[in-house]
Amino acid sequence: MPSPELLRSPVGLTSAVGLGAGLALASYAAWEARQYTLREVTVPILPAGRQALRVLHLSDIHMAPDQRAKQEWLRSLADLAPDLVIDTGDNLAHMRSVPVVLDSLGPLLDLPGISVFGSNDYYSPGWRNPLRYLLPDRGHRNTDTAQLPWRELKARFSDRGWLHLCNERARITVGGTTIALAGVDDPHLDYDDLAAVAGPADPDADVRLGITHAPYLRVLDQYAADGYDAVIAGHTHGGQVCLPGIGALTTNCDLEPARAKGLHRHPADSAPGDPGSAWLHVSAGIGTNPYVRFRVACRPEATLMTLIPKA
Repeated sequence: MPSPELLRSPVGLTSAVGLGAGLALASYAAWEARQYTLREVTVPILPAGRQALRVLHLSDIHMAPDQRAKQEWLRSLADLAPDLVIDTGDNLAHMRSVPVVLDSLGPLLDLPGISVFGSNDYYSPGWRNPLRYLLPDRGHRNTDTAQLPWRELKARFSDRGWLHLCNERARITVGGTTIALAGVDDPHLDYDDLAAVAGPADPDADVRLGITHAPYLRVLDQYAADGYDAVIAGHTHGGQVCLPGIGALTTNCDLEPARAKGLHRHPADSAPGDPGSAWLHVSAGIGTNPYVRFRVACRPEATLMTLIPKA
């Protein structure tokens, strides 16, 4: 604690007030990082006459074994009984996280599911200065840490019937609705192979979805140009630290901060029905880097997306 003499000086009083405000903000940010929230959006992309589909979008779980509140909240999402689960990656944050993730997802793994991976499925997280995200991207990626057990996670998802997309196209039927899919490996690590999924989306499917962990513009542009009705992504954490009235300061990719989370159009100035355009849903995600467990004005979230017929 500052001495009484220091507190009586203007400099000392200012320092004490600044220290107190900093501690209060840090406490709030740590609290908000545990305020798990379910968002709901409606996306009009189904053909006329089709029954609505309820899609649970999970992203950026960043699970560590000690995160009990997160695990309990994830288990509760099974009560939503969605028709389909889409997991856009960054599930892991610890070498022992795979069984914890599987236990937390619980009955959701018995439902139709689709997954892609992000960088924090592949590589162990490390400490990094949060202010670094505000600087220009110099292309350095955290690939010099130990690999996480991503192969085990992929195998367990597959064992439970989830479809893992790694630079692949696929087709599934859910509730009588046929869905054409394209999914790329993590663009943040330059693992995406857009040529492998290029080409017009299946015109015979009822709806077409493009899946990616990180919403880099090159991926969004190709999905929209190829005729996908919606693109589903995560990675941004919604900015993680946002300013009230301003919003996200960064997305950790080349997507502009105004679309760091939520439902938007791509390209941003397009409208439904425009050729070469799509809906874009970016999840603010559920977790954080385990070394920096805070959020400001950006609560952790999952999203229940209701797909309905086009107007």
